Amino acid sequence: MQVHFIDNKQQLIEICQQFAQSEFLAIDTEFFRQTTYYPILALIQVCDGNEIAIIDPLAIDDLGPLMDVLYNENITKVFHSARQDLEIFYCLNLSVPDTLFDTQIAAALLGYGEQIGYASLVKQLLNVELDKSQTRTDWLKRPLTQKQITYAADDVRHLAKLYPMQLKKLHEQGRFSWLENDFLFLSRNSTYAPAPEGIWRKVRGVNKLKKQKLAILKNLAALREELAIKLNRPRRRVMSDDFLIELSMNPPATLAELHELNSSKGKFLQYNGDKIISLIQQGLKTPDQDCPVLPVIKKLSQNEEALADCLMAIIHVSANNNNISPNSLCNRKEVDALIKGQRELNILSGWRNELAGKHLLTFLSGEGQLSYTSGQLELKSTHKDTIAHE
Repeated sequence: MQVHFIDNKQQLIEICQQFAQSEFLAIDTEFFRQTTYYPILALIQVCDGNEIAIIDPLAIDDLGPLMDVLYNENITKVFHSARQDLEIFYCLNLSVPDTLFDTQIAAALLGYGEQIGYASLVKQLLNVELDKSQTRTDWLKRPLTQKQITYAADDVRHLAKLYPMQLKKLHEQGRFSWLENDFLFLSRNSTYAPAPEGIWRKVRGVNKLKKQKLAILKNLAALREELAIKLNRPRRRVMSDDFLIELSMNPPATLAELHELNSSKGKFLQYNGDKIISLIQQGLKTPDQDCPVLPVIKKLSQNEEALADCLMAIIHVSANNNNISPNSLCNRKEVDALIKGQRELNILSGWRNELAGKHLLTFLSGEGQLSYTSGQLELKSTHKDTIAHE
């Protein structure tokens, strides 16, 4: 495949005229995010199966011709582990492309393991050993070396070969439609939109807090997220998790007390101290019934532990019957949640539900039974024939 390095708008227009005729495009990005809230886009790689474009967004102010192609719903956009790449497009356009295909998600359904890396998948399917020497390269530095360009090109060169192979296998096995929900989730803007109100759940140490102290943390974590977005800085560089937990556990009543807790952030507290104290006071005054609540994690009883073992056996049977790894379907933590009554689970949606989830619910409803006959473990319905066997 010919590789084109695109660093001006005229070149971009010309290559995008070609890409606009494609049925699919393999896409990857390189970015930098160590010092900012939003990723800094450094490179976009696109391949239609014949030509590869290495597009330099640092040199091209207007990426409109490319966006017209990427947001064309008639062209399938192929990624490997798409979330971070799609987040970049969300940041650029406040929306993400649709008509997506993720080779990592497809690989799990085809038996190549859960969250398989790109290099491993290329090795298994194409028997090609990828160069990993540029994994930690500085993609913002210009000019790019030929080695960097080759490395970047390989990220889509082989991706464009993986897609038709996976697509063929999925259709042969009648499983392509099973991935619809997974790919729809990737194309939802809400998947990537910042959510300051719910970010408190991700603060390290949140389990130490209850009631009003948890309300304080929720308020402060939302403020931190809003400031991180406004300042375009990583959230933990605005305020560390430890500082949020300290403020929540030992809430200062005055600005002077606040400064004593972290004198090193004097300038930051000078500008934001009043707001922090105000949010702390709001949290302290929150009625018990209005305080945020963490999920209660209860240990399973002995009977429930035995039930979990049975459900895991069903998962193993389903996985082996379909030549995929059990972990691609479900882990023990999710089985425990299922037993506790949770139903918003991956195992009960999409292809995982088709392969195993519905069988777990059949067993839990009392309409299924496990038996071991002639060297085979079987899940049978009390009303029908064998559902699954190993």
